[in-house]
Amino acid sequence: MTTRAGFIALIGEPNAGKSTLTNRMVGAKVSIVTHKVQTTRARIRGVAIEGESQLVFVDTPGLFQPKRRLDRAMVAAAWGGAADADLVVLLIEAHRGISEGVKRILEGLHEMPKGRKIALAINKIDKVQPDKLLSLTEQMNEAFPFVKTFMISAEKGRGVQDLRAWLAAELPEEPWLYPEDQIADLPLRMIAAEITREKLTLRLHQELPYQLTVETESWEERKDGSARIDQIVYVARDGHKGIILGNKGETIKAISKAAREELAEFLGRKIHLFLQVKVRANWLEEKERYSEMGLDFRDGNA
Repeated sequence: MTTRAGFIALIGEPNAGKSTLTNRMVGAKVSIVTHKVQTTRARIRGVAIEGESQLVFVDTPGLFQPKRRLDRAMVAAAWGGAADADLVVLLIEAHRGISEGVKRILEGLHEMPKGRKIALAINKIDKVQPDKLLSLTEQMNEAFPFVKTFMISAEKGRGVQDLRAWLAAELPEEPWLYPEDQIADLPLRMIAAEITREKLTLRLHQELPYQLTVETESWEERKDGSARIDQIVYVARDGHKGIILGNKGETIKAISKAAREELAEFLGRKIHLFLQVKVRANWLEEKERYSEMGLDFRDGNA
């Protein structure tokens, strides 16, 4: 029996639907999904099985114009994920078309090693008329020689199975890379931190979500099968701490409850979650914080 396995990088602008597509492909919530842009920081991999093929998805941070060290490290991680992958899928939004960001990504694709199979997936197809889709497909394929184009709705699942089947058939003939029951290669401590960060992002608005990070400080297995998880939310300023805590601690309680419930569902057992908020003015410049997020601090150098 011939098995296939390999890495698939999903690239695109922030909010193009990469995390939603990863979760749809894997069939479990591995990568955090929010309506805020730039929420995926680490290269989270989701593992899916299709026939005799094992598909390992590299869910890269969105590609955008970087301004800060963290931004530069995220963009470097995205291109690094694409360069290391066996197959690359560029995801664009049907209703946004060829934006300035997409143009920059197309320029980057032309610089990638020749022979790399790069497919195009046009997402959110329910938001535009068929004739616009056809025109966008033609324009994109004139701009870059994609090996295949797919029309999908990651949120609703339309066209996703066709893309998944094609990817499965195109992967190299290799033994499987992960045990069959493993859906992500991120340590559980990091997944737990990502889930809490998602809840913070959904609850808070404006710039604050990009000025905070979450780290799982300790993980204690209890005799009754439950686990105690202690996490620290690092913020850059005192004022941010007050926003997260909220009036009489109501905001942090709501965030903690939402994160605890999702963690319990994800892990299939009772979770005791304790959050602390600490001010670290320069966390965006600390090497350890980048390592925790699976990013390379050096990639952030201007």
